[in-house]
Amino acid sequence: MGKKFLPLVLSLLFFSSAALAQEQIAVCYNCPPEWAGWGKQLELILQETGIAVPMDNKNSGQSVSQLIAEKANPVADVGYLGISFAINAMREDVITPYKGPGWESVPANLKDPDGNWVTIHSGSLGLMINVDALEGKPVPKSWKDLLDPQYKGMVGFLDPGSAFVGYVGAVALNEALGGTLDNFDPAIKFFKELKKNDPIVPMQTSYARVLSGEIPILFDYDFNAYRAKYTDKANVEFVIPSEGSIMVPYAMTLVKNAPHEANGKKVIDFVLSDKGQKLWAENFLRPVHTEAVTPEIAAYFLPDAEYARVGTVDYAKMAEAQAAFTARYLAEVK
Repeated sequence: MGKKFLPLVLSLLFFSSAALAQEQIAVCYNCPPEWAGWGKQLELILQETGIAVPMDNKNSGQSVSQLIAEKANPVADVGYLGISFAINAMREDVITPYKGPGWESVPANLKDPDGNWVTIHSGSLGLMINVDALEGKPVPKSWKDLLDPQYKGMVGFLDPGSAFVGYVGAVALNEALGGTLDNFDPAIKFFKELKKNDPIVPMQTSYARVLSGEIPILFDYDFNAYRAKYTDKANVEFVIPSEGSIMVPYAMTLVKNAPHEANGKKVIDFVLSDKGQKLWAENFLRPVHTEAVTPEIAAYFLPDAEYARVGTVDYAKMAEAQAAFTARYLAEVK
């Protein structure tokens, strides 16, 4: 082969490799490696399917906003969204139905009947507490404890106007303090009072900031607290407030007109497969296929008597109420 053809051959080889790599990609919005075991799940997806899923640190609200902005020319293939954001994404017509192999075995109340979203796991909201960072102060046991001036500058919660876990915290404490999805007065009052204690309100996942002690007390899910305690060996406790809390599903969605639709479907299939569900359970989540939770894994969780204070809500109504709550929060608290 003549030297003059070498650049052409090399460029063709590069193009072929790039094209092959492109085919083996699925872009997932809101798959942060420090959240819910996604780091290990993304590694397992690559290992088992050959599909690379780049990590993504958007929250649910940012993801849906991006999907809407890119509606004419989608970038993402799948989205991992808190349930109310998944429902709102469906209403915005940025996701499309998909009923894969694992869809049928998911309980009817944990999936859209047309296949627009499907729950892959759930979590219970409470307080993730770095005990060492409390510097001798007692571990708070209730929502109202957080208003005590001794916890000034120690309490954190993700922005309720953007992050799904932030909105879940608002719904949870609102329900616990006597409110409803039609009446967020208790939550607004609570956040106004908590503001006097100089809370920390990040936009993104703050797991590392709790481990470092920068945020001693964070509204977060049980699975993150258990991971901190049992995997990262931090002196962390998970508290379900005495007034009560809620559990919520997290769902996967297929993006409408996804550029790598086939790969996106394979990602959804995998996280609902036995191996994918087992990994969720090993990362202290409640997988939608509950048989993945072995007695050994269940032993890491708080006793059932503690979880008796965790309830559910009408998640469709929770989605409908989100915009009105966000408007009130921005106007009256933030």
